[in-house]
Amino acid sequence: MSEQRKILGEERRQLLLSILKDQGTPVKGGELAERTNVSRQVIVGDISLLKAKNEPIIATSQGYLYMKDKPSEVYERTVACIHSPEETKEELNILVDHGVVIKDVSVEHPVYGDLTATLRISNRKEVEDFVQQVTSKKASYLLELTGGIHMHTITAKNENHLQEAVEALGERGFLADE
Repeated sequence: MSEQRKILGEERRQLLLSILKDQGTPVKGGELAERTNVSRQVIVGDISLLKAKNEPIIATSQGYLYMKDKPSEVYERTVACIHSPEETKEELNILVDHGVVIKDVSVEHPVYGDLTATLRISNRKEVEDFVQQVTSKKASYLLELTGGIHMHTITAKNENHLQEAVEALGERGFLADE
């Protein structure tokens, strides 16, 4: 934190909300902390308070995102996949190469039930960033909890894009029901 004045309480939360709404893309917590001259942990708390007030903020692997109303012509499908952790990048690239946004990934854990992580990945750069983040933090993919079986919620502006993406996953042998 610098010598600048800390932005306090409700004023800071309103500034965070404004930044997230204006940005339209994910913003890292560290960047929000720098812009408001507080710690990253304070930002985590502020985001929790904003979510408790029903602000549509989600945490993605790329940062915090304010969820504006989605366009009315968005199609969505859930697809069951299976593959090794090493094939994750290939799977995600197949999806984004077909004009699909990977909204999330989920697994059914035997103890915790459904576990879902928001992804919001829409292009190869975001795929690369996601895989690099998992690798650099020595984190595990959720599919490692379930022997490779997982679900993705995918969206596209066109039903054909969804169908073509699912067919491409099937051709590669990544569909769990095949």
